[in-house]
Amino acid sequence: MSSDSPTSGFVAFVGAGPGDPNLLTLRAAELLAKADAVVLDAETQTPLLRHCREGVEVAQAAEGDLVRRAARGQLVVRLVEGDPMLFSSITEEAAACTAAEVDFEIVPGVPPATAVLTYAGIPPATAVPEFRVVDAAQEQDWAAHAACRGTLVIYNGIGDAVAIGKALIAGGKPDTTPVAVSSGGTTTEQYTVVSSLGRLQADLKHAGFTEPALIVVGEAVGQRDKLSWFETKPLFGWRVLVPRTKEQSRSLSEQLIAYGAVPEEVPTISVEPPRTPQQMDRAIKGLVTGRYEWVAFTSANAVKAVREKFEEYGLDARAFAGLKVAAVGDATSRALIEFGVKPDLLPSGEQSSEGLVAEWPPYDSMLDPINRVLLPRADISTDTLVAGLTELGWECDDVTAYRTVRAAPPPAPIREAIKGGGFDAVLFTSSSTVRNLVGIAGKPHNVTVIAVIGPQTAKTAEEFGLRVDVMADKPSASALAAAVAEFGAKQRQAALAAGDTPRRPSQNRRGARRRAR
Repeated sequence: MSSDSPTSGFVAFVGAGPGDPNLLTLRAAELLAKADAVVLDAETQTPLLRHCREGVEVAQAAEGDLVRRAARGQLVVRLVEGDPMLFSSITEEAAACTAAEVDFEIVPGVPPATAVLTYAGIPPATAVPEFRVVDAAQEQDWAAHAACRGTLVIYNGIGDAVAIGKALIAGGKPDTTPVAVSSGGTTTEQYTVVSSLGRLQADLKHAGFTEPALIVVGEAVGQRDKLSWFETKPLFGWRVLVPRTKEQSRSLSEQLIAYGAVPEEVPTISVEPPRTPQQMDRAIKGLVTGRYEWVAFTSANAVKAVREKFEEYGLDARAFAGLKVAAVGDATSRALIEFGVKPDLLPSGEQSSEGLVAEWPPYDSMLDPINRVLLPRADISTDTLVAGLTELGWECDDVTAYRTVRAAPPPAPIREAIKGGGFDAVLFTSSSTVRNLVGIAGKPHNVTVIAVIGPQTAKTAEEFGLRVDVMADKPSASALAAAVAEFGAKQRQAALAAGDTPRRPSQNRRGARRRAR
């Protein structure tokens, strides 16, 4: 920005990339973090707002708006699809900034012409080093483009794809020339049809393509069988319901996204403080004053509840000095380690109350100066752990650290998708998530893959009339996601081996829209 500028405002034309929000450039993310206002072209760009500071102003593009905002001293980010300078849509807006003596910057974005091809497994340039990109919205000499010996990429041509194919054949392109049409590029909505110029009309007849889409013509399309990596992910495009508390679902959702899925987080449980805090207050005081030999944590929520009480009293992890700490499983252990406490005891087998009891040493008056165990847990927990420890000679202070209550029902479209088969899979991480989801939204449709974290959750699901398709090999959310991915991969491989087109479970319900892939 020049020092003699008549305004302190500034406009940045930022390439939003092809669709995948993770393809944003570092410079683009830096400017979004500083922006006073962000001007969008489309709602599909809203995921990029996660880079913005709280309170940023968001607006739809309007004529003259950028100059007016800059005149008020704002740093304005104008998000533009793809790369702002490829078939530029910002020429007039940038010219208006120049006329008003408003400083501006143009930040390149990853262009669909290369990114969509890469995500479709089609190399933009092959042994023939010619790569041509054209905009079908502008008048084109298709006979001249027919002479392209390398890869021809066509923007904005889906409505005239058949006519373009015929024009290229008329211009001398063999009708056997490979063609790929890809829409929703770089997102989990990506959908690619491979054809040839001669078969384009028949192959696109029922495909249902809409813009934005790219048409790719050339021998490079033949590399897709070997290089396709995105659309072949084990859960590609699967809409997966994650019925958990909001904070618990984040890492699970990230893992599902890595498998190609589209997770939908639906809180079924709300975690709230106990109705009367005095019991927890006494427990924390006893923990500090040496009342206990052990503290046993049966959930990450229990760790969170104790940690919050510690902070309320000005304590930290040092208060655990001299205590032995047990955790029921990996997730609980991670929560303790984040708190600064390394567990002394973890189940080596099943990660459950039963598994923890199986590992727990019996009370020995010669070795253990105190025989008391603090057990902070949910109000709905079972008595398995208390009974097991009592049998081993320990005395338990069973304290309600938090309450789990049923969350509010999800919005109507989510409820309809659950009952109507709009989800490909649902992941149940506890018996309570089964009970609560059915209670607030109804039973999942019978085409939906039901995945559970362990035998007890499976039993509860079956009691509600659900068919269990997948069970994790160990009771952790990560193992559950991996098990669903393995299931999806096997389904895909079986379809291909039978000569069929792989289909998502939701596509098998009656009335589901069918598209040839």
